[in-house]
This record gives sequence, structure tokens and C-alpha cells, in this order.
Amino acid sequence: MTEDADAAAFAASRAQFEQVLGFLTGLEATALTHAHLEEHLGTRGRDLIKQLMQDHLDLRASRETPVPVHAPVTGADLVTRTRIETGHQRCLASVFGAVTVTRIGYRAPGASNLYPADAQLNLPTEKHSHGLRQLAAIEASRGSYDDATEAISRATGQQLGKRQIEQLAQRAAADFDSFYTHRQPPHHDDDSDDGGSGSDASGRVMVLSCDGKGVVMRPDALRPATAHAATTSTPKLNTRLSPGEKRNRKRLAEVGAVYDVTPAPRTPADILPTPGPGGTPNPAPAPGPVASRKWLTASIVDDTATVIGEIFAEADRRDPDHQQPWIALVDGNNHQIEQIENEAGDRGKRITILIDFIHVLEYLWAAAWSLHTAGDPAAETWVRRHATDILHGNARQTAATIRGAATRAGLHPAERASIDKCATYLTNKHRHLDYPTALKQGWPIATGVIEGACRHLVKDRMDLTGARWGLDGAEAILKLRALRCNGDWDEYWTYHLNQEQHRIHNTRYANNVIPHAA
Repeated sequence: MTEDADAAAFAASRAQFEQVLGFLTGLEATALTHAHLEEHLGTRGRDLIKQLMQDHLDLRASRETPVPVHAPVTGADLVTRTRIETGHQRCLASVFGAVTVTRIGYRAPGASNLYPADAQLNLPTEKHSHGLRQLAAIEASRGSYDDATEAISRATGQQLGKRQIEQLAQRAAADFDSFYTHRQPPHHDDDSDDGGSGSDASGRVMVLSCDGKGVVMRPDALRPATAHAATTSTPKLNTRLSPGEKRNRKRLAEVGAVYDVTPAPRTPADILPTPGPGGTPNPAPAPGPVASRKWLTASIVDDTATVIGEIFAEADRRDPDHQQPWIALVDGNNHQIEQIENEAGDRGKRITILIDFIHVLEYLWAAAWSLHTAGDPAAETWVRRHATDILHGNARQTAATIRGAATRAGLHPAERASIDKCATYLTNKHRHLDYPTALKQGWPIATGVIEGACRHLVKDRMDLTGARWGLDGAEAILKLRALRCNGDWDEYWTYHLNQEQHRIHNTRYANNVIPHAA
């Protein structure tokens, strides 16, 4: 094709550009405020770019030549497509508007058509472009589907329905698990704090944590036991739930976190400082360890064991030679503790499991009200005294002490239930309440990171008023939010597009090789 022919291919774009120039040099544009000028150029500019894209696609179509006879188009079904037809068209909804892709089709009786040009463009199976897919994924993970629809319309002028956005978001999240499975270990000298990579034994500690957060689901997305409870339970009241009742409409999303901390040794007095004048601690408590390189994952499909396996895999990726100390912070859930111990054993890694100290305080406060009236300042003194003992490593002695206090007070079984519950908890969990070692080593003793992750990944998006989730939609949004929190979006999107190229196009051809024209 000559240079004149190439230039002629963009005649429509040139004409449209001249129209925009004509408008800008006219009196009508001169009378506009800058705001109206921005609005006008935004619309006209998108139309111009769409025409440029269309002209380019048409130019590519005019340049496409049949593949040579010695390299025929053979599908993965080993059927050679010998019929060559030009002029096959398909629509592509781009971020600039709808364009038409024209290309050569290769056909054979009883076999699906093949279009090598589609592979060169890496076209998706649906009509919406990867650019729209990425926008849908970002906006749907940020807020409601209604908000995503409005945001995409504002940014591109294109109208997508809520169902289309949900489907595009699901397709965008398809390679989450594969992406993290195939990431290469970082270099040992990578000491950056850039969101998730870097393994270095220079004093840092690896922290693993997990927790669950309920998501309101549609009935068909509930786990069998919850769905059965929802259909068989009878509320005690007509207008609201009674204390302890559940609606049985939630499914637990499992959230996992891996992060590093630089040790910051402390003492029990730093955790529970003595209030000075005006309530200010005196002396000021030593600062605690600060989390860095946080990596998150979440799933509403996978169970606790699977998510714990994922966070161990990420920890192994960061610290393949197990040079760092590993600790696990949990809220005391026995199943979580069991799975962490099993996973560590399978990988031959020693890990210290610590229970969140805030969780322990909640048990102590519940026990305190069995011995004190509501609002009694002495309850705070009581909790502080026993919490300090626990921080010094005396959990079992504290359990015996508070049981004795209940007995001396002559409390009936119902009155002392919270004390007995607290004492049993301290006794059963004492192995994971080794706070003296944790404080001396400078480790964290609270699960603030995973609790924040549950709030940000799950609650802030999934708990919007009136939201009822399907299983696939909820899983996709959790994955997309985790990617963005981890700072991995750009790297993931490149990986996702490469995976799309392979599964949609390469796999349609024999030996995964796409033939090209000479």
C-alpha cells in the first residue's frame, strides 16, 4: 500500500479534526465559558478518537493478507481451514465508543471459524474491550454497581448496565489465583517498602493473620447449613430479632494477611500505661512495631484451610529460605489455630501463634461485670490488674484467681458465667498467650491489620445498604479489592491480558501457534 493510500485511510479522521478546529476558531466557541468548552471538547474529542481508532482498524484490515499455503491455518482440532473469506466483521465496544473490526476468516466444513487478526488484536470473546473491562473492574471494586455505571459514563460517555459491569468484573478477576501462584520470589536484597515484595533477614519479622467477615448473600449462595437454618428457623418476634438470634443470610468471607514488622521491644507498662494528670500516660509508652509490605487475600468461596494455605504460600514466596521469624496473630478461633499449625508442620516451618490481646481484654471486661455494678470505676482497676498479670505470662494463675473471686462472692452459676467463660478461655489458650516473649522480642500482640483488612476489603464494599450478593460476584469483588490494596493492579493486568491471549486465541490453533501472513 502506498503512502497516499495510507494517508487516505484517515481521511474521515482528518475531516472530523477539521470540524473541531472550525468550531474552536468560530464565534460560537468564543462565547463559551471554560467549563462549557471542556464539556464540548470532551464529547467531540471522544468522537474524534473513536474515528481514529476505526480508521486504524480499517487500515489494518486493508493490509491483512492471507497466510501462505505452506503454513495453513490449522485449529486445535487439527482441522485445516482451507476456505479464505474476506470482509468478516465484528463489533468492539471500546472506551471511545463502538467500532467495527474487519478481518479475514478461515473456514472448514463443520469447524468453527478462525481469525488470526483477532489474536493479533487480542480481542475478548465478548463485545466489550479490555479497556472497558478494566474500568468496570476498578469502579465496581470501588463502590456500588450503580456508582460504577455513573463513573464509567462520566469518564467515557459509554453506557453499561449493572449486569454487564458485574460480568466484566468477574472476568477481570479470573486470573487472581494464578497470578499469585506464579509470582517469582523477590531478590533477597530488595529492601523496599513498596507493597508486598522483599525478603530480608535483617531483623524483620513475618506476621501472618486471618479472620472472617460475614457477607449478606442471596439464598442460593448460602452454604448448605446456613440455607437450611434460614428456611427452618422461626423468629420469636415479628418485627425484630431477639438477642442471640440470627437472620441466617450471611456467608463468611475468609480474609488473610501477610506483612513485615521491624521489632520494637516493649514492656507491659507500655501496653497498659499508668494514667498521669489529665489522663496522659506517664511516662509515655514506647512505640509499637509498625507494619509494612502488607499483602491481603480474601475469598467467600474458599474455606479457612485454603486461605491459610495462600498466606503461607505468600510468606514462603517472600522468605523462601525461612530466614525471618514467623508469627501468627489470631483471635483465638480453634479451627484457625489448628489449620495454622497443620500448614506450618507441612512446610517444616516453626511459627509462634499469638492471640490478640484485645480479644483477651474483652473476656476480662465481660468477667468484670459479674463482680461490679455497671459503671463502677473499680471494674477498670480490676481489669487492669488482671490484664497486667496476663501480660507478665500468668494467664493460668489469673484464671484461678478470678474463679476464686467468684466463689468468695457467692455468685450463682448464672451470675458467674462470664467469669467461668473467661477462666476457661485463659486456661485453654495459655500456650498462645506468651506475651512476655512477644514484648521482649518486639512483636505485635494485636490483630489490628487483619481487622482493618476485614473492614476495608469486605465491610466497606460488601455491606452497602440493601446489597445481596451472588457467589461469583462477591468473590470477584473481593479479589479485585485485594489486588488494589496490594498495589499489584498494573502487574496483574498485564498478566491477565497475556492469559487472555493464550486461552482465547493461542489455544484455538494447533500447537498453540497462530499463523501469520508473510
